[in-house]
Amino acid sequence: MILQQIINGISIGAVYAMIAVGYSLVYSVMNFSNFAHGEVLMLGAYAGFFAMTSLGLPLGLSIGLAMLGGGIIAVTIEKIGYSRLRKRQASSLYFMITAMGFSVFLQNFAIVAIGPNFRTYPDVFPIAPYLLGNIAIGRLDVVIFLITIIALSLLTWFIYGTKIGTAIRATSYNPKVASLMGINPDLVIAIVFFLAGATAGLGGVLFGIKYTVYAWMGVLTIKAFIAAVVGGLGSLPGAVLGAFVLGITETFAAGYVSSSFRDLFSFALMVIIIVLRPGGLLGTVTQEKA
Repeated sequence: MILQQIINGISIGAVYAMIAVGYSLVYSVMNFSNFAHGEVLMLGAYAGFFAMTSLGLPLGLSIGLAMLGGGIIAVTIEKIGYSRLRKRQASSLYFMITAMGFSVFLQNFAIVAIGPNFRTYPDVFPIAPYLLGNIAIGRLDVVIFLITIIALSLLTWFIYGTKIGTAIRATSYNPKVASLMGINPDLVIAIVFFLAGATAGLGGVLFGIKYTVYAWMGVLTIKAFIAAVVGGLGSLPGAVLGAFVLGITETFAAGYVSSSFRDLFSFALMVIIIVLRPGGLLGTVTQEKA
């Protein structure tokens, strides 16, 4: 049924949304594609996994640990690599090359230190779905959707309803003017990377619970990039909208065509949006980020 496919698409779209908002948040301030974002997600997923299996922590504490770990890793990457480039006023190309370097390093580090094997989270929710007539809604999907809504609502409040959020938006508009107004750009960027890393850690746990955890799951950054482009680069609401559109598109492609063409439809969607509406579905221009 079409409605069943939409529900399935919303479920995976919720996971994509948590990945995409962090990616888009960094882009809104730094104006480059942080391809190391996927490896932060991967390490966050592993942190949550080992917190549950090795430490015996409940899901809530495991998610908190994954978010904290993801935030710290993201800030560390920024301080080691991107901070030096910012001080040298390097072009975006060098930031992207550095991000790719971190991505390859962290992926191979995970393979060596943790291993290449797929790992599955313990079952935390009953398998039996909710039945609404002929429509089956997984209990896990409902929980993932609710967690995503809560997390996105808190992030939205933080960005648009606090002084720090105002500083982030001001820095995204014009870093030089923001610094003249007394805003510390280094502190703002550190906060942005921590938020991005935390959302990536949460997204990694949600993806791991729904599917599995593996060392090269950072490739999901591509999904975040597509979602950001579809919704509007640099726009947090656009990233969320793009993530759900992408999830539904992939679900329909897998359900009515073939699962082998899932990624083909994803990239086709991005190309169509770029051609017809370069600013994304929400029409966010470059100057109006975050």
